[in-house]
Amino acid sequence: MEVKELGHVVLYVHDVDVSRGFYRDVLGWHEVVGEPGQMAMFSSGRTHHELLLIQVGPDAAPIPAGRRVGMYHFGLKIGTSDDELRAALRELVDAGATIVGTGDHGVTHSVYITDPDGNEIELYIDVQPEAWREDPLAVMAPVRPLNL
Repeated sequence: MEVKELGHVVLYVHDVDVSRGFYRDVLGWHEVVGEPGQMAMFSSGRTHHELLLIQVGPDAAPIPAGRRVGMYHFGLKIGTSDDELRAALRELVDAGATIVGTGDHGVTHSVYITDPDGNEIELYIDVQPEAWREDPLAVMAPVRPLNL
């Protein structure tokens, strides 16, 4: 067996309608199908869906703070230039999104945010030229402060 690509991510959310607004209106993801109060599916057009949100209700346990087993964050590529990342950062600030950090990873420039349920999301651009294609160890560069 060989994995070909990451197909989709499924997140449990407290309120799917609040999360739907965030992923659709703030992040600009296209909603494929949804059931109010139950679920919502999103795609960038690459495949049938890349994100599925499932409502578990207000009494579900929140994501614990700090280091824990499980998902740390997932990354969404939003372009290939710092101009695109700067524009995204402005839009996030204007929308009132929770920004938790930024980083220059050498091969990517990233902004980190959280969704309404506290799931961390990395919004990134691939630094050009893509050095990691010729030098796979480029992904191991120390993280530096990002100057946008």
